[in-house]
Amino acid sequence: MDARLNFFAGPTVGKALKHIMAAGKVIKDSPLPAATQELVALRVSQINGCAVCLDMHTKEAAAAGETSVRLNLVAAWREATVYTEAERAALELAEQTTRMTDGAAIRVTDEVWANAAKHFDEEQLTALVLHISFMNMANRMNAVTQQPAGDYVPGQFH
Repeated sequence: MDARLNFFAGPTVGKALKHIMAAGKVIKDSPLPAATQELVALRVSQINGCAVCLDMHTKEAAAAGETSVRLNLVAAWREATVYTEAERAALELAEQTTRMTDGAAIRVTDEVWANAAKHFDEEQLTALVLHISFMNMANRMNAVTQQPAGDYVPGQFH
């Protein structure tokens, strides 16, 4: 499969991606636990059908020591016993945020927000919201342009 657009060619995309990647680094370096970041990236990418992000974040998480069991169960995290309560709160917030336009009357419920706030301090919660939003943006850019997946090498964009 060939991508519809080359995100590494052209002056406009080059300028924009410089800032997008810088924003991603700020989030990555935030106090939000790295494992939580990768699990959330995977779940958001699963919902949005972004193969290239699934490829990238699965490999990055594995390279950082994440287990295959936890990676493989993200899609069914509610029934899985391998996640902490904080990770479960982050995954629920990620799902509700990502599915905001699916016709739900309430976008992110007070209960889900309160549960996330119980597990993360304000700085971490801010980073979590930014990370979920960032992943949704990246997913949409990659999915609409059909960026191919499978060739990502951990650390490729660091």
